[in-house]
Amino acid sequence: MERVTFVVESTGQRLGCLLNPESLQVTRNAGVRRRRTATGLLAGAGISDDPLLYAGGGQTDLVLDLLFDIGIAGSTIQTRDVRDLTRPLWDLAESSAASAGATPPVVRFLWGKSWNIPGVITAVAERLEHFMPDGAPTRSWLRMRFVRVNESAAAEASTPQAAGPSTLPGGGPETETVHQVLGGGSDAPGSGQRLEDLAFLYYGDPSLWRLIAEANNIDDPSSVLPGTILQIPATAEAGGGL
Repeated sequence: MERVTFVVESTGQRLGCLLNPESLQVTRNAGVRRRRTATGLLAGAGISDDPLLYAGGGQTDLVLDLLFDIGIAGSTIQTRDVRDLTRPLWDLAESSAASAGATPPVVRFLWGKSWNIPGVITAVAERLEHFMPDGAPTRSWLRMRFVRVNESAAAEASTPQAAGPSTLPGGGPETETVHQVLGGGSDAPGSGQRLEDLAFLYYGDPSLWRLIAEANNIDDPSSVLPGTILQIPATAEAGGGL
C-alpha cells in the first residue's frame, strides 16, 4: 500500500489515505466522432468501419482502490469516525445541489512526485469496517472513479481563501497572506504540509514552492514543522499575474 493525498480545490482540505497500486486502472477515450454528411452518417460499400473525425477533448478515467483509516496521518480532519474523512469525497460526487451546466468541483490526486492530477469524482463505493461500540466505523475501503481535467479548469476551481489562510493586517488580495502549516498528528520534520502543495493551493502551480521557501528563509523544505506560520507572497509578486 502507498500513501496518497487528495486536496479539495475549493476548501483546501487534505485527505490522506493508502492506495493499492496493484489495482490502478487508467482508461483513455479519445475525442472522436463518426463522420456525417448532410443526409446522415457517411458510409458505403467497401467500408468496413465508419470514418472517424477528431472532435477534440476526450476523457481519461482512473479507478482507485483506497483505504481510509482514522489512524492514517496526513488529513486536515481529525476524527474518530472514518466517514468524516470520506464524506468530502462523497460530497464531490453529489450533484443534487448543483445547477444544470455548472462546472463540477475539482479535487487533486497527489502520489509522491510522479502523480499530481486534478480531476472530478464521478462515482464512489464504500465498505466500512472496524466499528466502535457506538457504531462509528474506523476503517473504509473506498473505490473511486476519477476523471482527469485540465490544469486551467483546476486553477479556476481553486479558492484558497476558503482553506483557512488570512490576510495580513492592513493587507489586501494583492499584498500577501499568512498560512499555518497543518500537520498529520506528528511534530517530526516533514510531517506537515509540503511546500509544493501550498504553492499549488495559492498559485495553481506546485513548481513555485521556492517562492514560499525564499520568502520564509527556508533552506530545507522537509524541515518545516506543523504549526509553523508562513508568509505567502502575493500572486503579483510571485510572477506577475499568476
